[in-house]
Amino acid sequence: MAPQSLPSSRMAPLALLLGLLMAACFTFCLSHQNPKEFALTNPEKSSTKETERKETKAEEELDAEVLEVFYPTHEWQALRPGQAVPAGSHVRLNLQTGEREAKLQSEDKFRNNLKGKRLDINTNTYTSQDLKSALAKFKEGAEMESSKKDKARQAEVKRLFRPIEELKKDFNELNVVIETDMQIMVRLINKFNSSSSSLEEKIAALFDLEYYVHQMDNAQDLLSFGGLQVVINGLNSTEPLVKEYAAFVLGAAFSSNPKVQVEAVEGGALQKLLVILATEQPFTAKKKVLFALCSLLRHFPYAQRQFLKLGGLQVLRSLVQEKGTEVLAVRVVTLLYDLVTEKMFAEEEAELTQETSPEKLQQYRQVHLLPGLREQGWCEITAHLLALPEHDAREKVLQTLGVLLATCRDHYRQDPQLSRTLASLQVEYQALASLELQDGEDEGYFRELLGSVNSLLKELR
Repeated sequence: MAPQSLPSSRMAPLALLLGLLMAACFTFCLSHQNPKEFALTNPEKSSTKETERKETKAEEELDAEVLEVFYPTHEWQALRPGQAVPAGSHVRLNLQTGEREAKLQSEDKFRNNLKGKRLDINTNTYTSQDLKSALAKFKEGAEMESSKKDKARQAEVKRLFRPIEELKKDFNELNVVIETDMQIMVRLINKFNSSSSSLEEKIAALFDLEYYVHQMDNAQDLLSFGGLQVVINGLNSTEPLVKEYAAFVLGAAFSSNPKVQVEAVEGGALQKLLVILATEQPFTAKKKVLFALCSLLRHFPYAQRQFLKLGGLQVLRSLVQEKGTEVLAVRVVTLLYDLVTEKMFAEEEAELTQETSPEKLQQYRQVHLLPGLREQGWCEITAHLLALPEHDAREKVLQTLGVLLATCRDHYRQDPQLSRTLASLQVEYQALASLELQDGEDEGYFRELLGSVNSLLKELR
């Protein structure tokens, strides 16, 4: 019996159902075979997570007690998770592959970094306990080295410096009381004035006192407690050294200190200084006494007037005429120049300020210095001092001759020695000035001296 066939009306639904089943199976198989191709994810994050999962899985599989040693070369090699890298290797992260890579450093750096720090590895692997032990030994060595350096530094500090306790003790013993300048000067005056002090102690006291009285306030303090008069009385000593150092202290105290200058003149200092210069005394003593006299007379017209009354110009004339006193002669000439120019400047200042009778100018007008110089023969004395060989001495003498020109013009013109000396100096300084010009000095020292000589020659014609 022939098989019966299904009617065509029933075959169509069956074919449609079979097609739907096949499509569903195909879709299911594809979705389970590669699900990532159809997921909406960030490719970079997915790659990172996948790498992390791989590393975690590899680390879980790695034996916790055994670490594989990585042997670097001079080429970059990928590091596997858990591999131990020798010290001194160069490690980097490859941003393209996401893997860590390592290689050897250059030969010099590798040797320097590993010097004294290599591990002696005899096997292909070492455990984590070996690493911990090596790190402990490394830290212990660093601490020992640091400890040695600290001990050496402490020993050096102890050698160079003393403990603060010892220094405090020494200072307490040395500086029981801190003295003021006033207290020190009182102590020095008492030592100088004591009959029990030796000559050396008195000289030492005066030497130290001179340092303090340079200050104006200290010099006035010396005056306030009577110390100045004690030093002035020291000029009467029979010991030349006491006279010398007493004058040294007085010269420092007088300098530009009007209050002290006034008290010194009233205390008889001027007379005592002139007596020492007029009598036979050591050269060093006269040198210090002349210093004190100059300090007392400068910028003090009252003392200058008393100086003239006491015959000071005669005393100085005798001093410069002594043999071997050329140095003192130059200082005397310089003093005379300063005294003459002081009066000139006072008159010029009065004219500029239009004051007819200022007190300072009235005091200077009572000092008749220029007539006294002419009468005492200072025109001739200063002219002869021009023969001194030192250029500095000649400069000071030329300046003095210039300010005395109005008073001594007739004497200068009648002095043939002065004319010959000026002519000789003119030739000498012309040659020296030419050498200065060759060296590029348009306004040199010798050119100025030549100008002073030419000016005098012109005035004396």
